[in-house]
Amino acid sequence: MNKVYPSAAAALEGIVRDGQLMAVGGFGLCGIPEALIDALQASGKKDLTVISNNAGVDGFGLGKLLATRQIKKMISSYVGENKEFERQYLSGELELEFTPQGTLAEKLRAGGAGIPAFFTKTGVGTIVAEGKETREFDGDTYVMERSLVPEVSLVKAFRADKSGNLQFRRTARNFNPNVAMAGRITVVEVEEIVETGAIDPDQVHLPGIFVHRIVLNTTPEKRIEQRTVRKA
Repeated sequence: MNKVYPSAAAALEGIVRDGQLMAVGGFGLCGIPEALIDALQASGKKDLTVISNNAGVDGFGLGKLLATRQIKKMISSYVGENKEFERQYLSGELELEFTPQGTLAEKLRAGGAGIPAFFTKTGVGTIVAEGKETREFDGDTYVMERSLVPEVSLVKAFRADKSGNLQFRRTARNFNPNVAMAGRITVVEVEEIVETGAIDPDQVHLPGIFVHRIVLNTTPEKRIEQRTVRKA
């Protein structure tokens, strides 16, 4: 089975559609699949529900999809860097499901592991728990969270072999492995593709069974979200 596609647009062809539940890897602007996001924008698909830790910034990452009004709802844990996000949310144009960061990661991991729901203390007694089942274990109250299984996941990795075994680089790993595991179809953007077997099995961060399509992007932008330097 050939998992390598000639372009991001080709990798998304036939698997993205209006109204879809999608997940996108990354943390801030670190480890985001920017070429796949651009291809999704160009596809014109709309009314998307997007699971992602945050929503990019104005004019970059998922911020591009917000600007073109292709996202109907975000499932996120942090949205503080995007003015267009703020405008759409406060005006009622965009739905938002706030999820604690660790809970969001576990909802994706559980989805990839075939676990339909789990109990956590996080959010008990807050608006996060409203409308959700709670239960006591050993005298403490826990809230039940449903796992997330997106129809399509868009992921960024550093290297892949042709079978889809992945390596991530440092903090760019972030949410990407969980997003990849959770997706029914997972598309991965990488900076390097090598032959199957070229990656030492002990250095595989995510096995290829979770990866369905691969696209090469040798020149990612790799923006720094907030550059802070000390005075000379």
